[in-house]
Amino acid sequence: MEDAIALIDKIIEEHKTIFQRLRNFEQIANDAEALTGFDKAKELFVPGRLESKKGLVAFAEVLGTITEGMHSHFGREEGALMKVFREHGDKKLSSALHSLLLEHEDLKHRLASTKQDVATLQDGKLPNQIWQAHAHDMRAYITYTRKLFEAHAGLEQELFRSLRSDLMKAAERNK
Repeated sequence: MEDAIALIDKIIEEHKTIFQRLRNFEQIANDAEALTGFDKAKELFVPGRLESKKGLVAFAEVLGTITEGMHSHFGREEGALMKVFREHGDKKLSSALHSLLLEHEDLKHRLASTKQDVATLQDGKLPNQIWQAHAHDMRAYITYTRKLFEAHAGLEQELFRSLRSDLMKAAERNK
């Protein structure tokens, strides 16, 4: 039972870290667009320009880190945590978690879609106006994705805390 509580605590802590990384990622998207706007004020933007590519490379690296972390996190939730819920939670909690875990595929798809958007911006083949529009759309998409992750994790947190509370009460009774 202590292992189950420790796993729940670890995943709750991971959610806090994930929230911060997603906020940082969104900020990078905003900064990248602001830098492009600043360059445009000095002269017309040239797709494939060194400064833009450096910003997009950094952006892609952060996206890769977030994606890798999310896949690992989802794996723990879909594996070990689901097992804890089946063994220690009631049917209602297990069913609620299972429903939330189905959202993982959509969230993974959103990360993959953003990766494709970054690649499109990096290839330097888009005309300036289309590049700018695509960059703006990507920023809005990232903002909405962060909101979806936060809402999803918030619902998970409620379930995790509920099961954790039940486990703590059961541990006290067994003493």
